[in-house]
Amino acid sequence: MLSLEKIKELNIEIEQKTPKEILAKVFQLIPNCAISFSGAEDVVLIEMAVKINKDIAVFTLDTGRLHPETYQFIEKVRKYYGITIEVLRPDSSRLQKLTADKGLYSFYEDGHEECCSICKTAPLEGKLSKLDGWITGQRHDQSPTRSHVAVFEADASFSTETRALTKVNPLANWTSAQVWEYIRMFDVPYNELHDRGFVSIGCEPCTRPIGPNQHEREGRWWWEEATIKECGLHRSNLDAET
Repeated sequence: MLSLEKIKELNIEIEQKTPKEILAKVFQLIPNCAISFSGAEDVVLIEMAVKINKDIAVFTLDTGRLHPETYQFIEKVRKYYGITIEVLRPDSSRLQKLTADKGLYSFYEDGHEECCSICKTAPLEGKLSKLDGWITGQRHDQSPTRSHVAVFEADASFSTETRALTKVNPLANWTSAQVWEYIRMFDVPYNELHDRGFVSIGCEPCTRPIGPNQHEREGRWWWEEATIKECGLHRSNLDAET
């Protein structure tokens, strides 16, 4: 577990470092860490990580409502890199109660937070309780709520009074263009939905393609205000905005 002072030092130290060099530093300092793989372009992190450590820990969240193409992509990545991808799923009793009480699409009426809390945040919290650090694909250019994220952060959402958790965003300073340049340069597998106008890919009912000149997060929870384009995974981004 890294102290706040150490995190500040690291963010200064790695200012000129590449994402791959940052990952190498993470594996050295936080052996008990894992990559959060969303089934979109986060595969860049896996591509870089396996060149450093073939035995990396990777997990993904299966809400039960992902696109078929996303499930196929997760399996493709597992086979392509020869890695184990731990699949986290929601508590079935909580999910059944939600759908019994409110139906299958309550998020269109009362917001995505309750569904995301059950299907994403709770399973993630259980996983993170066993780790000292987690690695995400957050970037500054993804949304206004992510414009301030540091490469190394003390995770304000999932740390506890007795246990500090470090969040690492190696791609924070990269742009979408740099991510896709890397994907093409190294022939990295990617979700085929990207070829159909999907940029930020989440659950099937909550994700749609975007049009020209739209920001990539506009395809997520499009019926809600732009200021709440985060689920519980990165809720601290919203807290930092206030």
